[in-house]
Amino acid sequence: MIVVATSDFEVYHGVVTELRERGTTFTTVEPDAELPDHTDVIVTGADHADDFEDVPTIVADPDDPRRAVDQALAAVRGDGGRTVIGVDPGRKPGIAVLTGETVVAAFQVPLGDAVDVIQREAAEAPAPIVRIGDGSRLEGATLVTDLEGVQVELVDETGTTPYLGTGARGMGDVLAAVNIARLEGEVVDARDIEPTEGELQVIKDRSREQSEENRAIDEVLARRVAAGELTIDEALAEHRDDE
Repeated sequence: MIVVATSDFEVYHGVVTELRERGTTFTTVEPDAELPDHTDVIVTGADHADDFEDVPTIVADPDDPRRAVDQALAAVRGDGGRTVIGVDPGRKPGIAVLTGETVVAAFQVPLGDAVDVIQREAAEAPAPIVRIGDGSRLEGATLVTDLEGVQVELVDETGTTPYLGTGARGMGDVLAAVNIARLEGEVVDARDIEPTEGELQVIKDRSREQSEENRAIDEVLARRVAAGELTIDEALAEHRDDE
């Protein structure tokens, strides 16, 4: 049983709202009240952090109640707090955060924002692992190279994209990320990719789509984009400056 015991209204409101949205069984008590039987973990604020000596206690940040709820659920389920982040790479990577076998968060963001999201989710987790699918080679290589301070595994993503039935359109990348998180991969700290002509052409085509002048970048700039040295917008700016 998760017990919320705090006199901090912001902590109380944030944690209780998060627990209700997840359909979690919990109860609330005053910080000085007797704890219910079968209390597994207490969520409280900084003002009562040292008041509960015999029960696992999680101190919630009022600005980040989700983190405290993730930790509480891990404690109740006996998952040991191990966080695995699965990533289905692409222009808008799917990202799934698992604690044990439970999906605690999911995102789909532009490639340029993905590293920040992954690093944030891994920041406070004990021994986190990031597992990245080996498809979308160029985008995946960018993520592998840019991630710091976390173990990264490259996973064979064959068969990880599920069939999507009626009403599930747009969920494929996130569901694939969940499956990727559950597969062991090869530990890597870099991924050097020599882009194919087809991949370079895709980058050029994207640059044309984003260009106000409907002009594509050249192959030299396309290779720098492929290597993660430039974004397409930065490459377009250099292309204009060189003219």
